[in-house]
Amino acid sequence: MNLNATFIVQVFVFFTLAWFVSRFVWPPVRVALDERREKIASGLKAAELAQSNLAEVEKKVKVELAQAKAENQNLIADAEKRAATMIAQAKETAEAEYSRILDTAKVEVEQQMVRAKQALREQVAALAVSGAEQILKREVNASAHADLLAALKAKL
Repeated sequence: MNLNATFIVQVFVFFTLAWFVSRFVWPPVRVALDERREKIASGLKAAELAQSNLAEVEKKVKVELAQAKAENQNLIADAEKRAATMIAQAKETAEAEYSRILDTAKVEVEQQMVRAKQALREQVAALAVSGAEQILKREVNASAHADLLAALKAKL
């Protein structure tokens, strides 16, 4: 074999193979690579967009969380104010009830004292009449001497 003939055949086969690859194999590979490149680029854009959306959402969440905390603080403050108001109203009501009960008790005690004094006066008058009857050894008529007994009661 001749070295030149082998070399020429190899060059011919190489160029034929290169032409075949560039004509039939390379275009579909190039299309697949371009599609893959576009998918990767769109994926990267989507990832960047998602990351920026995530940052925006995180900011919104922080704002809403701060608003919720402020609203909760306001609700707690309002509840504490209402509780203080209710406690104050309950105290006022209790004090009013206490005063009413105390006044009623004072009136009742005064009425009982008046009744007790009246009963005591009647007993003293009866004892005075009984004592006078014993001293005089005669009977004193209570109905006949009602004016005298009333004056005696008034003095006591």
